[in-house]
Amino acid sequence: MARPDPQAQATQAPAWTWQGGWLQQARHLPSPNFGERPTQALVDLVVVHSISLPPGEYGTGAVQQLFTNQLDWDAHPYYQGIRGLEVSAHFFITRQGEVWQFVDCDARAWHAGASCWRGRDRCNDDSIGIELEGLEGLRFEPAQYAALDALCNAIAARYPVAHLAGHEHIAPGRKCDPGAGFDWHRLRGLLAHHPATANWQLPPGAGQPST
Repeated sequence: MARPDPQAQATQAPAWTWQGGWLQQARHLPSPNFGERPTQALVDLVVVHSISLPPGEYGTGAVQQLFTNQLDWDAHPYYQGIRGLEVSAHFFITRQGEVWQFVDCDARAWHAGASCWRGRDRCNDDSIGIELEGLEGLRFEPAQYAALDALCNAIAARYPVAHLAGHEHIAPGRKCDPGAGFDWHRLRGLLAHHPATANWQLPPGAGQPST
């Protein structure tokens, strides 16, 4: 996916092209960490995460390696605590706003873990997971918000999404990402520019300006 211009108007969205559940404007790096969605699963939730490997270091390529089971566990002391972990997300947005895709959106990625939202458990079953390169509690880049907005608009063109939440909302007490540095109010304003995403439901209190 071409990096969106943070200064561009939100209404100037590119023409999206899907091939099955693969977004053609993203960089594809297929992960083996996925499964089939349950029969009759309704993909109506987007979950926003944050990740950086090692924590707080950006552009290392380690996130891509983790999601494809290629990470060298001995390359950094932090990796010993996650050795053998098999996880994935559908999408990963770098600090520069570049979008990578690892799992077909028609399939079930392994991003949410034990979770519950809008009265349903097992959020992996019926959600699309988007990882932002960053550290929970810290700020994210304008290019990432622009890319996230554009990606949500693309997802809305194919899937009946009605809800968007953070990992911290669907797994409270267990997960804290994307954290206090994520600007929900900014995202809400961007989504409001598109008819397909304007009515997405955010977590209670999210999307309100901070006081």
